Amino acid sequence: MPEPVSIKIKPYFNLEELEYSKRVGGGSFGEVYKGTLHGTDVAIKVFLDECLSDKACREFKHEVNLMSHLRHPNIVLFMGAVIQPTQLAIVSEFVPRGSFFKLLHCTHAHIHPRRLLLMALDIARGMNYLHSIGPKVVHRDLKSPNLLVDMDWTIKIADFGMSFANALTSSTPKSSTGTPHWMAPEVLRSERATAASDVFSYGVILWECVTRQVPWEGLDVVQILSAVGLRQKRLNIPHDLDPKLAQLIRACFEEEPQMRPDFKTILEKLNSMEVLLPSPSCMAAREAEVQS
Repeated sequence: MPEPVSIKIKPYFNLEELEYSKRVGGGSFGEVYKGTLHGTDVAIKVFLDECLSDKACREFKHEVNLMSHLRHPNIVLFMGAVIQPTQLAIVSEFVPRGSFFKLLHCTHAHIHPRRLLLMALDIARGMNYLHSIGPKVVHRDLKSPNLLVDMDWTIKIADFGMSFANALTSSTPKSSTGTPHWMAPEVLRSERATAASDVFSYGVILWECVTRQVPWEGLDVVQILSAVGLRQKRLNIPHDLDPKLAQLIRACFEEEPQMRPDFKTILEKLNSMEVLLPSPSCMAAREAEVQS
């Protein structure tokens, strides 16, 4: 009987293997392009020149190592990276419908309450996977802009630049770098981030789903830090929301991290529901705004 062949695939590409087409996003880190890798559509996240220091390259390789071990239907598939003196880039599967944030807030699309529930379940399943594997992965920047919608409406969690794996880091990051609108209070205060911090962020995403509002819209970083991190303010939960769903969001918003449910519990709660019904009053206000 022949011995099995061992194939080791290195997660690195040469620039010549990639073809760039159109820009599809960007931010302080650089630009995101749609492109192709050997004929397959991919997303190419290209980092700015100032990200090419020795320290940045070490951190980049750490991120590549982390992402290369993640395999789940609700996690964006990492396909490889480019590490060259003139460029750093991450190559992942291309998810055609764009971000969940855009779907919720930048279109007038009606999302059926059953589909909305399935999307919330997708996010919870992906996060439960991250928190259940060894070493546990804490995302630290879970937000609707980092959730991508596939052609079949499946949600995939993306952007692991802020993430850390317990066994891969010598200390738990305490920086509040990230997006404050979705941050847990302890992270806003630059305290220790844990899996429970991701749960708080998930509660904000659920709130977005049922209100179709941008969290803390109009507030700056300092105002959000003061409100959420110091004065224990929370997003207003609509009075006409399904009581079970309102209770779940409140649980995610608990001040003490140990009081928040884990994602296994969240999945149990969501699986007991038939639909994720948005707040009628919020939907009426949104419709009036669209027509004005």
